[in-house]
Amino acid sequence: MKVLLSIKPEFAESILDGKKHFEFRKRIFKRDNIEKVIIYATMPVGKVIGEFDIDGVLAMEPKDLWQETKDNAGISLNFFESYFSGKQQGFAIKVKNPKRYENPCNLNDILDNAVAPQSYRYL
Repeated sequence: MKVLLSIKPEFAESILDGKKHFEFRKRIFKRDNIEKVIIYATMPVGKVIGEFDIDGVLAMEPKDLWQETKDNAGISLNFFESYFSGKQQGFAIKVKNPKRYENPCNLNDILDNAVAPQSYRYL
């Protein structure tokens, strides 16, 4: 199964360039059979620009999550701490085989009457 994730353009680009090996989330999917992420780069891009395979999901206290992922996080410690402020648990989706689409598409090209997901949407 696939999931559509809304990701800020700068982080989406870092994933597709192979610089960011983890996508951090405050909440994670409820289903456990998710194998692929379709990347929706949020505004100002507003397009589906690529995908990656999921190579596992880390779930732990933010301080431990940072220690585990910091070398390939693709974000600063300040951003990480701000993002997970007040959270008891954080999640990191391990990125595998990122693929940039030659022709980015609109959400409506993959879903009828689609709107950008606040966090994620099952496909």
